[in-house]
Amino acid sequence: MPYVIQTNHLTKTIGEKVIVKDVNLHVKKGEIYGFLGPNGAGKTTVMKMLVNLWKPTAGSIELFGENLTPGSCGILKRMGSIIEFPCFYERLTGRENLELHCEYMGYYHPGSVDEALKMLDLSGDADWPVKNYSLGMKERLGIARAILCRPELLILDEPTNGLDPAGIKHVRGLLKSLSSEYEMTVMISSHILSEIESIADTVGILHQGKLVKEIGMKMLEEMNTACIEISVTDTKGAAYVLSDRCGMHNFKIIDGGNIRIYDPEATVQETAKTLAAHRIEVTAIGKKSETLEDYFLKITGEADGSCGN
Repeated sequence: MPYVIQTNHLTKTIGEKVIVKDVNLHVKKGEIYGFLGPNGAGKTTVMKMLVNLWKPTAGSIELFGENLTPGSCGILKRMGSIIEFPCFYERLTGRENLELHCEYMGYYHPGSVDEALKMLDLSGDADWPVKNYSLGMKERLGIARAILCRPELLILDEPTNGLDPAGIKHVRGLLKSLSSEYEMTVMISSHILSEIESIADTVGILHQGKLVKEIGMKMLEEMNTACIEISVTDTKGAAYVLSDRCGMHNFKIIDGGNIRIYDPEATVQETAKTLAAHRIEVTAIGKKSETLEDYFLKITGEADGSCGN
């Protein structure tokens, strides 16, 4: 089986609004796939279709090499998921909620509930009613429930929402462990690029409902595109000079009066000299290596048909 998840021209419209269009995902067995995009890009919509909560308007979904249909109960039993916010029976304890999940999944592995609670650092709170849990505790209980039946495929929609830095670090380590030790395939969505960068093997970038890029993190590291970053007091003036006077088009204006130049022939010295000659005040300039955030901004800028000026 080449891919655990493969979608073909996956499209969802609601009324006349196109939410996602022609999305072609390729998620390999045992990898952590980071699904990136700003809020509203369509990540949750795609994930809802992957777990059969929503039906595609067009296109198809293959999971474990089989087409996903309304009757694909066997496929869905091989998956664990959190979509948006996890919901529980609030008057039941955390342990009772997990035990109930095992019942309706038909999973009766001894010690599985205690193991899941321990993995998410919830053993001491297992017998509290869920109504007394904090937002972060509910999020961790949702992850515990998602991994409880040892799924082959784990789909997590923004799973670190509500977690403190220590909780985020704990979940990050857990997902790495599940992927490496149990060959669990993990698809995790986020708009926080630094979190995805630290754990993902492959990233898919969704922008305005379209998948604009899939790339392995190793390939991105090998590319390691360097850029020149400049801080100026007049970004519009600097952009004009770079574009019209220097003939540069591969640059991006970012927040805080900064511009990143991706032209491989550009040098720090010549750029500073040219801007100074046109009375553009440069407050800082230097070389930096491209991060996932930089790559994301560049790719989504290209998808917009803009270089940022």
